[in-house]
Amino acid sequence: MVAEQVKAGFGDPALQFRQRRVMTFIDAHMHFWDRAVLPYPWLEEVPSIAGRHTPAEMVAEAGADAPEKIVFVECGAPWREEVDWVERLAASEPRIAAIVAKCAVNEGPATVAALAELKRHPRVRGVRHLIQHEPDPDFCARPAFIAGVQAVGAAGLSFDVCCFHHQLPAVVRLVRACPETHFILDHFGKPGIRAGRLDPWRAHLRQLAALPNVDCKLSGLITEADPVVWQATDLHPYVAHALEVFGPGRLLFGGDWPVVKLAGSYVRWLDTARGLVSHLCPADRAALFHGNATRVYRLD
Repeated sequence: MVAEQVKAGFGDPALQFRQRRVMTFIDAHMHFWDRAVLPYPWLEEVPSIAGRHTPAEMVAEAGADAPEKIVFVECGAPWREEVDWVERLAASEPRIAAIVAKCAVNEGPATVAALAELKRHPRVRGVRHLIQHEPDPDFCARPAFIAGVQAVGAAGLSFDVCCFHHQLPAVVRLVRACPETHFILDHFGKPGIRAGRLDPWRAHLRQLAALPNVDCKLSGLITEADPVVWQATDLHPYVAHALEVFGPGRLLFGGDWPVVKLAGSYVRWLDTARGLVSHLCPADRAALFHGNATRVYRLD
């Protein structure tokens, strides 16, 4: 049913999307960096976005389409220094409402100590340990990793999962082993959009959605598509399935700025995302673009 509704509402030029001028939204996945302040070695591989990207640049690019609130997600710099820097940014940019900090969760007592320190920062609501580039597809289901993620939940923090689609079976095992931890799946688990690959991603996402302690971000899709020639039609089978299994009450919008600029502008992605869910009722759209992020990252 959801897939048919997506097709029915998709692409209506009247809906794409002057709505953004009247509907405020929360961006649940945004990055900032400045290599004059902190090191980000991985940016050497993507020189087109390696320059300074702070709230000032974001507001200049987004203009009237800047979000009401922002959840900052770690970018790979040393975690103490990055959290301190983002807190300084937030002192002059009140849109920064929450931080998902970097944390190595597989380091036993060091992980527990890091979590205790992060808890002293009131904007830190969750942590992330990147999974996507690990060569072992079972990396996140290893005992040390599971123990660390259990400690994340015990500390009252959430865990953002950033993985590729082939790693989702291990993610399912991780989530099952950590029922007291709240998980947020970034970027739909990075499905193979460029290759048009839906399976077995659909089955794995359904398994993950069957677990009650998981929400999912509508984010990062255009960089998984062909970055030059992607169209919204390439994305809607993936969005339709995520809506089918998670429902609009467990999806939250993320802009993934400035990484999104590898495939398109922030505003183009925002308009595309809104178009892809234009068939939803106003209450469901408001949840996806505002209420769910407020709940998940405790922004009230």
